[in-house]
Amino acid sequence: MKLTVIGTGYVGLVSGACFAEMGNQVYCVDIDQEKIEGLKKGKLPIYEPGLDALVARNHTEGRLHFTSSLGEAMTNCSLFFIAVGTPPGEDGSADLQYVVAVAKEIGSLLDSYAVVVNKSTVPVGTAEMVHNAIREQLDQRGVQVEFDVVSNPEFLKEGAAIDDFMKPDRIVVGTESPRARELMYQLYAPFNRNHERTIYMGVRDAEMTKYAANSMLATKISFINEMAGLCELLGVDVENVRRGIGSDSRIGFSFIYPGCGYGGSCFPKDVQALIRMAQQVDFEPRVLQSVEQRNQFQKGWFGRQLRRHFGDDLSGLTFGIWGLSFKPGTDDMREASATVLLADLLAAGATVLAYDPVAMETAARELPAQWFASGQLRLVDNQYQALEGADAMLLVTEWKPFRNPDLDAMRRTMKQQLIFDGRNQYDPELIRSAGFGYVGVGRLV
Repeated sequence: MKLTVIGTGYVGLVSGACFAEMGNQVYCVDIDQEKIEGLKKGKLPIYEPGLDALVARNHTEGRLHFTSSLGEAMTNCSLFFIAVGTPPGEDGSADLQYVVAVAKEIGSLLDSYAVVVNKSTVPVGTAEMVHNAIREQLDQRGVQVEFDVVSNPEFLKEGAAIDDFMKPDRIVVGTESPRARELMYQLYAPFNRNHERTIYMGVRDAEMTKYAANSMLATKISFINEMAGLCELLGVDVENVRRGIGSDSRIGFSFIYPGCGYGGSCFPKDVQALIRMAQQVDFEPRVLQSVEQRNQFQKGWFGRQLRRHFGDDLSGLTFGIWGLSFKPGTDDMREASATVLLADLLAAGATVLAYDPVAMETAARELPAQWFASGQLRLVDNQYQALEGADAMLLVTEWKPFRNPDLDAMRRTMKQQLIFDGRNQYDPELIRSAGFGYVGVGRLV
């Protein structure tokens, strides 16, 4: 099959490469000509394990194409995936201007039956908006062309996106059109050979499913973080509580790891957008609001612990940060807990040495220039260099190279032997027996 994917960000590029891997002819379209030229040369705009090789192989073998011309990509094509960004607006709602712009361009060029697929995360009712935008352009042209709009949300985890796409837990397809359903069935048939993973439902149902899924996972994280805060005050070790409740099959162990808050491009944005959707129909989303409030509070965990130990003025103190991305396996720093921590430390006068295995270029590009210009923040070449003269090590992102560190090397390098574990990665007894002070999230002091 031939299909067009509009948008070469995280969702679009992963989707396009994986569809091409299954033998389809895929045209990835983006208005950023520099990005398109880079992709043709194998330069990816994002980091995702295995994606560079997947893109290179399918491009070399002639199944994956890159262009800035939607008209070129639309020739003899009947499947169009909209995978552009939907950033949060000032009120938390999803900004749909890019989705609508793509819909209008499709409508200005469409000349035969097509299925337009919303792959971007969009609010309930967006498919109708896309349908109206395309129909308006067709009417202006004075042509009659049949088309359907389908919702096919992505469920990709950054750091494991290729496996998630190639071996999905489920494929959600929202459509009321038998013709569109048949095309989507053919497209996803190679992904269903082991067993049928596709769940068909109404368009609005599919749109809601994506938001409900991410909000449920965010709720689990905020719940266990709230339990961790309570455990700290009651003299309870939350790690034991986590294992105790996670062994219940109705709860499970996924997403009940206490820490310094969730981030990324999905959970924060989607929870806020669902809150806004609820408010627009005069529904008070009390649970969702609490999830969001708890997460914002949790991102200040480091600051509260450091002030408790060192006082409000952190001038003259140096802190080594391990991890800047919002989670392991990605260079994405959007809504990352590390950015909240950095702002807090620098405002209090501290000096910071920071290291991340993957996100250093992202940090240098996206963090405020004045943080570097002041000399308070320095990005270093490895995790132990971040501890030179440090008064404490702050674990923010639980990358694998950080899991079993050389404690002897840390002891020789650090000024004070103190670890603040924002992901409860370490065994407190082991760390303390090596002569370090240890502070975890909801762990016994």
